[in-house]
Amino acid sequence: MPIVELETNLPADRLPAGLEKRLSQATAAILGKPENIMHVLVRPGLTMMQGGSTEPGVHLSITAFEGLGTAEQNREHSARFFEFLTKELGLAKDRILIRFYPVERWQIGMNGTVATFL
Repeated sequence: MPIVELETNLPADRLPAGLEKRLSQATAAILGKPENIMHVLVRPGLTMMQGGSTEPGVHLSITAFEGLGTAEQNREHSARFFEFLTKELGLAKDRILIRFYPVERWQIGMNGTVATFL
């Protein structure tokens, strides 16, 4: 049940239509998970500063039970997410930051319990 959060200072009208759907599909492919378990949030128009600049930028957070955690896994995931984001948003790599959050099933609540018991 990956949770994908894309935060950007780009205004909503500068984001390509259907970005959340393509991000969901890309995340499923990158992490090797079914798309029907993706949770995708896109937050445009934020006040952001990155590297001392307010030029357009993106902060992408990926939270997942499995598939994150080793440097090798995240290096591969990072390369694929960077490829997706630079193509979709037309941003340089130095304007994108990705954070990976591996979590345990007991740390995510859903359906009135935690994922451990589902």
